[in-house]
Amino acid sequence: MTVQRPWALMRHHAGWADVFHIDSESTDSITGFYPDRETVGPPVTYSVRAILARFETMEAARAAREGAVLEWRKHDAAVRDAETTLREAEKAREDAWLNCLKGAAA
Repeated sequence: MTVQRPWALMRHHAGWADVFHIDSESTDSITGFYPDRETVGPPVTYSVRAILARFETMEAARAAREGAVLEWRKHDAAVRDAETTLREAEKAREDAWLNCLKGAAA
C-alpha cells in the first residue's frame, strides 16, 4: 500500500520538529524512520496523534519546518521580556514572604 503524503513533521521539543518518513500506517499508528538522524535505526511506531503535519515530499516537510522556525523566532524578544518580568515577580514574592516571616518573629 502506498502511503499518501508519506512525509511528516513530528514534535521533537518546543520550537522544533523532526522530519519523519512514514513507511506504513493503520487507523491509529504509523511506522517509519527519521532520515536526518546520524544513524537510521530500525523502524519506530507512533500514534497518529504524534504527527504535527504531513507532506508529499521531504523537501516540503523541511521547508515547512524552516518556515515554522522563523515564525517561532519572531517571538524570542517577547519571551525574554516575559521571563525577565516573571523573575522579577518571583523575587518580589520571595522578598514579601521573607519580610512577613521576619515581621512575625519580631
